[in-house]
Amino acid sequence: MSDFPHCPSCDSAFTYEDGMMFVCPECAHEWPQQADDKEDAGSGIKDANGNPLQDGDSVTVIKDLKVKGSSLVVKVGTKVKNIRLVDGDHDIDCKIDGIGAMKLKSEFVKKS
Repeated sequence: MSDFPHCPSCDSAFTYEDGMMFVCPECAHEWPQQADDKEDAGSGIKDANGNPLQDGDSVTVIKDLKVKGSSLVVKVGTKVKNIRLVDGDHDIDCKIDGIGAMKLKSEFVKKS
């Protein structure tokens, strides 16, 4: 018999592996095989270089970013202190000197 985990949705023991997912044939629930590792790792938000980010970190912008709704631009090399990680489209809430409150994507910053 296989060592596949029970379905987290209906607790069925008849789960099977399909690529990188587990599938339950009774309720059609699918979930990733590595779900436990990701939950233990924390938020999983990483900078452009793959370094994990945490609340309170300082980051540097690696690309000129236009500010929507204005003619302002966040220049390459701008340092941002005391970031806050959030869920959603943009990963980082922060305050940038001269611009104000901003939401940034983690792919455009590197950890300082």
